[in-house]
Amino acid sequence: MLAAVAAAGYREPTPIQRQAIPVALAGRDLLGSAQTGTGKTAAFVLPLVDVLAGGPRRARMPRALILSPTRELAQQTLENFRIYAGNSDLAACLLIGGGKMKQQVEALSGDVDVLIATPGRMLDMVERGRLLMAGVRHLVIDEADRMLDMGFIPDVERICSLLPPRRQTLMFSATMPPPIRRLAERFLRDPQEVQAAPPASPAETVEQWLLSVADERAKARALTRMLAWKAVTSAMVFSNRKRDVDGLYRTLKAAGFSAVRMQGDMAQPEREEALEAFRSGAARVLVCTDVAGRGIDIFGVSHVFCFDVPVNAEDYVHRIGRTGRAGHRGRAYMLATPEDARALQAVTRLLGRSLPQADPASWGGPPAAGEKRPAQQAAPAPEQGRKAPAAAPPARPPRRRRANGTAARPRAVDEGKPAPPRATDEGKPARPRAAAEDQTVVAGNRPRAAGRPRRPAAAPSAPFGDHVPAFLLRQAPAAEEAG
Repeated sequence: MLAAVAAAGYREPTPIQRQAIPVALAGRDLLGSAQTGTGKTAAFVLPLVDVLAGGPRRARMPRALILSPTRELAQQTLENFRIYAGNSDLAACLLIGGGKMKQQVEALSGDVDVLIATPGRMLDMVERGRLLMAGVRHLVIDEADRMLDMGFIPDVERICSLLPPRRQTLMFSATMPPPIRRLAERFLRDPQEVQAAPPASPAETVEQWLLSVADERAKARALTRMLAWKAVTSAMVFSNRKRDVDGLYRTLKAAGFSAVRMQGDMAQPEREEALEAFRSGAARVLVCTDVAGRGIDIFGVSHVFCFDVPVNAEDYVHRIGRTGRAGHRGRAYMLATPEDARALQAVTRLLGRSLPQADPASWGGPPAAGEKRPAQQAAPAPEQGRKAPAAAPPARPPRRRRANGTAARPRAVDEGKPAPPRATDEGKPARPRAAAEDQTVVAGNRPRAAGRPRRPAAAPSAPFGDHVPAFLLRQAPAAEEAG
């Protein structure tokens, strides 16, 4: 196992590993609090590999269970397990929503030492009779605060009730709100509490900045401007809502950025494809929600942008924890409008300090070591001799309506002639009417212009138009006088 740890690049244990591993190896329950990106996964995977190595195994009865709130975090835990257990014969199985049920059932039919699962899919397998939990001796609840935010605590409580009472339980959380402590008091037996840093505190390797903008449009312009900077080699952009993720992704693609997106409504193959494109460098920007982006461990993320101020202040710590990992430096920018004042106050209360303001003129923050920034270029002056753009034509007046609701065609008015005065009921001059010999009014038609031929005066008018039935033109017979 030491060879596998060395191959993974570890030379010295991180603070959370130094405190948690001895407690886990001693078989005690553990309640751990540490920032994301501090080696928390290795703090519980390495003891499990050491304890389970060489033990007996049975099909459909795992000996250890690791619960993760999201699919991506569960997949990354599986990858880390395979690295640390590479020199052993331990087998792990992954149960996550969105995956093919048949393949997961087949994986359970073999020998399984460690089961890594999301709560919903695991309970589904238990209800189908595909999984037995009587052999679980080690339980790990990872990202317990995210379990709380996503509403998984009832599922976690049910899973704990299915497990043997004599077991070891390790619970890890980046923040420690009261509901998490109540959960720990209920399911952990005399736990040893370890803290690599105060709860809800971001890593010291992350520079944090606040960029205040006027409105949502200014926020989008500021984001595209910052993403275009050369120092941004790999960036994650967080938005609060799934539909906003889709809209922001389209905006960045239209601006020429190599971007991918991740949100909860996407199918699992699409999410895996997007994550792989971002991890391999084929995409430089990943736009995601808190649920989809939680627990993503990708080396080399240089910047994190909170396009929206998070609804839950604790999510801010998890967002910026995607950069500055494993001792490397990172930067985090939060964009806020005046409407975000209340949510921003919650973040500053959680941090215990205000975030420094970034300068919009230089897109914010002092340059990193060795970074050179080009001078700001002034907007190009208009070329000499170029005419100013013509003024927009005046708005077209609204069309008049007849009594029956149909639109009447507007009358042409000769330029330079004053418009005729309107008739009113308060003694104002009415519009002059043409002489009778110059106009003939026919029902349903406009007045006839002067000089045009008129129909014979004998032609009757409405309600039959120009045609009158012959029986109406006949004279009625004289009534006979009474004799």
